[in-house]
Amino acid sequence: MARPEKIRLGDLLVQQKLISQEQLKFALEEQKRSGRKLGRVLVDNAFVTEDNISEALAKQLNIPYINLKYYNVNLEIVRQLSESQARRFRTLALEERNGKLLVGMADPTDLFAFDELTRILKRDIDLAVVTEGQLLENIDRVYRRTEEISGLARELSNELGDTYIDFGAMGDTVGLEEAPVVKLLQTVFNDATQVRASDVHIEPQEARLQIRFRIDGMLHLQTEADSKIAPSLVLRLKLMSGLDISEKRLPQDGRFNVLVRGQAVDVRISTMPTQFGESVVMRLLNEGASFLSLDKLGMPPEMLARFHKIIRRSSGMVLVTGPTGSGKTTTLYAALAEINTVDQKIITVEDPVEYRLPGINQVQVNEKIDLTFARVLRSALRQDPDVILVGEMRDPETAQIGLRAAMTGHLVFSTLHTRDTTGTLFRLVDMGVPKYMVVSSVQVIMAQRLLRQVCDSCSEPYIPTPQEGEWLEHGGIQRDHWGNLRHGRGCSRCNGTGYSGRLAVYSMLEMERSLVDAASHHDSNYFRQMVHSLMKGYTLLDHALSQVEAGHTTVSEAMHIGHRAED
Repeated sequence: MARPEKIRLGDLLVQQKLISQEQLKFALEEQKRSGRKLGRVLVDNAFVTEDNISEALAKQLNIPYINLKYYNVNLEIVRQLSESQARRFRTLALEERNGKLLVGMADPTDLFAFDELTRILKRDIDLAVVTEGQLLENIDRVYRRTEEISGLARELSNELGDTYIDFGAMGDTVGLEEAPVVKLLQTVFNDATQVRASDVHIEPQEARLQIRFRIDGMLHLQTEADSKIAPSLVLRLKLMSGLDISEKRLPQDGRFNVLVRGQAVDVRISTMPTQFGESVVMRLLNEGASFLSLDKLGMPPEMLARFHKIIRRSSGMVLVTGPTGSGKTTTLYAALAEINTVDQKIITVEDPVEYRLPGINQVQVNEKIDLTFARVLRSALRQDPDVILVGEMRDPETAQIGLRAAMTGHLVFSTLHTRDTTGTLFRLVDMGVPKYMVVSSVQVIMAQRLLRQVCDSCSEPYIPTPQEGEWLEHGGIQRDHWGNLRHGRGCSRCNGTGYSGRLAVYSMLEMERSLVDAASHHDSNYFRQMVHSLMKGYTLLDHALSQVEAGHTTVSEAMHIGHRAED
């Protein structure tokens, strides 16, 4: 391909009538003031989209525009360029085409980058235009650190030799950041955040050390290494989190912060003695992560409208239920952000604080110094709050204080680990909270689960198995509605799983007068029957089936949660 021509992006976008002269003038002034690229200024101000810019460049240069969201990259070809080169030149090697290498560039008019790529690759190249956002997302995904992690693990194993070394003395040494054990852990954290892992599992086995990541709720093997490096990793992690390095017989819990790819990550660590050494699980919480707005959570429109009204009440309790990792905190923070105004005093009591929200007072509990949920909550009530968020109804004392606050003019948000909406009230009563307090305080119970989403890049039509077909028909989706069923065949974008990302499914039980009276009835089955009648068509399973019918998730995912949700 001939060397590309230099193009004035602003003039090109005006010429193709994508922006006006006034918008270009504003953007040029903003570019001069901020030093950002013109394209980024135009996108940030919503004058154009990244797709608009890429398509305009492709049209002008007469080269293809490739939407990487639907492109299955070849890892062998991609790695003809190193990660640093790909990031520096904003480029990705894509495929062999007509004896040349097709290269996607965010800015194909960058003449210096084109010349450097030709020199590095030592071959003829053809250009395609890709959006910068999709390019960077693909670079994050395909340049995994698996080989680097394995190499560092081997380096650490070689350094240890045939004997175990006590690394306790390393804790205070200068230059520890250069030690293989530290470099290995840093690389593991980098890779985990790059693939959006929520947890890292370090598990010693009889003959090997296994490192696994939990991504979109499923565990994936990252690497396997010599089992003799396990004590060194565990010891270093204990030093970082202030745990007792001499205690190897009892489980321990702690936390530490680590800087990963320029972002602060709060790490919750749990150690447990196993047959072949201490197993470590780390939950990764990105402190700078943004959260979704209430409108973007995926609630059905009718439910969302009702929930909008409920969270604006002046008192009562809003409970979100579901298992660990089902997105309860995300839902609660979306609700808080909705009502976070200057005339509202909002206090949160959490363990740990997962999101930072400006304008509210966030308290992190600390059991070690007796700063418990109940103690913080009692103090919070003396701070004249309008709204309180309690991270979890963990014990009877916390539950009673929270419900009493909801009865006395405060709006209280909290979570509870229950299977469905129906069992939530009985769970509170089982915890020792008086029944009258429960039924008069709880305004709404929201149950939710997360389902894996079909990968956009490799999504294809799906014909259900006979067993799945029978299950779908039992759930109300008849054979003539199976045309939209989808699954992912597996690609580089989704690491061969067929899934990418997750979506939430919800059910909501609003405590109306009739339900309050039923809950007060001496026969609990009376309440259950009424709930069953009211929830018909609005259960978690119903919402999951609607997502299957729309092609957003698979039949097997819905079946996986179906037997655990309320019928």
